[in-house]
Amino acid sequence: MTSVLVQELQEQNSTDVVARRLADSPEPELAHALVTIVRLAHQAVRELRPSVQQWRTAIEFLTEVGHASDDRRQEWVLLSDLLGVTQLVEEINAYRPKGTTPKTARGPFYRPDAPRLPLGADICLDGRGERLTVAGHVRDLDGKPVPGAMIETWQANGQGQYENQQPDLQPEFNLRGQFRADEQGNFTYRTVRPAGYRVPDDGPAGELLKGLGYPLHRPAHIHFIISAPGFETIMTHVYDRSDPYLNEDPLFGVKPELLADFRRSPDGGACWNLDFTFVMARARKGTA
Repeated sequence: MTSVLVQELQEQNSTDVVARRLADSPEPELAHALVTIVRLAHQAVRELRPSVQQWRTAIEFLTEVGHASDDRRQEWVLLSDLLGVTQLVEEINAYRPKGTTPKTARGPFYRPDAPRLPLGADICLDGRGERLTVAGHVRDLDGKPVPGAMIETWQANGQGQYENQQPDLQPEFNLRGQFRADEQGNFTYRTVRPAGYRVPDDGPAGELLKGLGYPLHRPAHIHFIISAPGFETIMTHVYDRSDPYLNEDPLFGVKPELLADFRRSPDGGACWNLDFTFVMARARKGTA
């Protein structure tokens, strides 16, 4: 009878046993990535030494994260954001010559289908909140205009809620829009002053970190994606400089260059104004 050599998985060799099974994979890069993740996961298990029930509880948590994700809410993105993973990936991949606008994580409330609107349009569809006029300027590193740049913007309302968090309370696409800058690289639109908010803690990610005493209050901000042919796309936030939670942003996105003043209108009225300049870098060869 021919003896069979069995690769028995033990505590000391667990990663190697899994890696051997992927050694001849037709997708070597993916296999390498998986082995790296396996190595770190096995290392964590050896260090933490969870009981079988504790490991089942961890699996149940990940299952709940999946169940909480749908086309309106992405709990996996939220978990990645809250653990700093999303911003770390941004930092690793950021092409940021000195003087350009920093990039930040997109966040879990982005929608790619916001309507195209003319300059000066009002993206507040329910008329609720303190009025805010946004004036933006898109420039290159030499200070020259980037004509025709595309601008996507989205934000929370004056109560700190996004439209896709409240589909029954806010109009579809409320506080979202896409604009094209003019020939001078400028754009303007009307909206409302956003409020800061607690990261949703009604799902598994928020419940876990809330129970650990983790800061969950985001400072007030507006999201932007700025793109133009021949330039690196900017995905970023503009933060209200007066917000008291700037040092506790749970998504780790606050940078000095992204702070801006929300100023009252010169006439002393109830309207606010925001004026901000975005600086783009030329795309690297092969990435335009």
